[in-house]
Amino acid sequence: MPNNKTINWIALFASNFFGVFNDNLLKNSIIFVSVAWVLPAWLNQSQLITVVSAALILPYLVFSPYAGNLSVRISKLGIFRFFKLLEIPIMLLAAVAFYFENIYLAILGVLLMGIQSSMYSPSKYGLIRDVGGEKKVAFGSGVFETMAFLGILLGTVVASTFSDNFGVWSFIALFLIIAVVGYISTLLIKVEEMPIEVSKASNNPFVFISQSYMLAKSFKDVNPAVFGSSAFWLIGGMLQMNLVIHTSQFYSAGNTTTGIIMAMAAIGIAVGCTVAAKVAGNTTGKNMILPGIAGMVFFLAIITFFDLDISVFAFCVFGTAFSGGFFQVPCLAIIQKSNSGRKLGDLFAYLNLTTFVFVSFGTFLFWLTTQLTNQNSFVVFAVIMILCIAVFMFFNKKFKQSHH
Repeated sequence: MPNNKTINWIALFASNFFGVFNDNLLKNSIIFVSVAWVLPAWLNQSQLITVVSAALILPYLVFSPYAGNLSVRISKLGIFRFFKLLEIPIMLLAAVAFYFENIYLAILGVLLMGIQSSMYSPSKYGLIRDVGGEKKVAFGSGVFETMAFLGILLGTVVASTFSDNFGVWSFIALFLIIAVVGYISTLLIKVEEMPIEVSKASNNPFVFISQSYMLAKSFKDVNPAVFGSSAFWLIGGMLQMNLVIHTSQFYSAGNTTTGIIMAMAAIGIAVGCTVAAKVAGNTTGKNMILPGIAGMVFFLAIITFFDLDISVFAFCVFGTAFSGGFFQVPCLAIIQKSNSGRKLGDLFAYLNLTTFVFVSFGTFLFWLTTQLTNQNSFVVFAVIMILCIAVFMFFNKKFKQSHH
């Protein structure tokens, strides 16, 4: 029989997985399925992808400060359960949208899922420390990220598979089953949380970032860790977008092959996170940050400067992603072990906002690079590699300063 701590871990990881899975299942199902719907004249498929993706991400900009504030003032587990429960009626709305093939209701469903996810995000990350204690934050963070990337991967794969082989009722059933199972998972979590505090953080996103930067500055290495984790998402986003262009243009690959390459990236991150959690043990794994980012530079250099067979290219994509996961886990563990008490919720809300800013910049940089180079994917890989080198130099300088 598993003990209570094991049940808590499994329930926490499962609830995170099902939440991320449903987010990406809904988003990608709309993208794949709605091509057969009657769409308004102003909305072509590329615009739809942009709108749906923005609907899932933009709520983090608006609601992260309030979500962090809530996680400091009231029960994190209560917040987690409440918003996971709300996922069920949101998925009912999505079901109605799919049944009537209504794109406006479908986009509204994604927007509500984005709001729901952003509202419980600081609380769910804060629960890692409550479940495992200070000694298990690296393990918890690593597996948490692994579950998230598996959710992204499977949500995308299932959406594409179902769109080719199953009807609307299959989507509706899956949406609702995953929402119910995700909520039930939260009911199995039993933890004693840190004492509730009064949060003075502003709900204005711009003021909140400034306040949170000063708060993070009072804890060793937290601001660099927030920068590193946000840079990870920036680099990962640019890499993901460029893989689609590179595989189709350079290898003349179809959707299936492109999907396999994308899957290699997601699996690489998941494996990297798992290995990092194991290697870090009871520490933050801070000494793994530089090797992780160095690995990304190494594999990106091979991709950028050598004419690779597609199988070797896939291996290098896996290596880049693995190194990224190895780099990401210590950044999250540093934040978890900051001894910030209930203010950990504010720190994770700060991380969410900073990540949004970085990802937005990465999207703009990707667009600018492709526009200036006529979609030359090798140049984009070079830009990503340069960003990785800049991140390596940043952390190398920070670590040298901390030793003096």
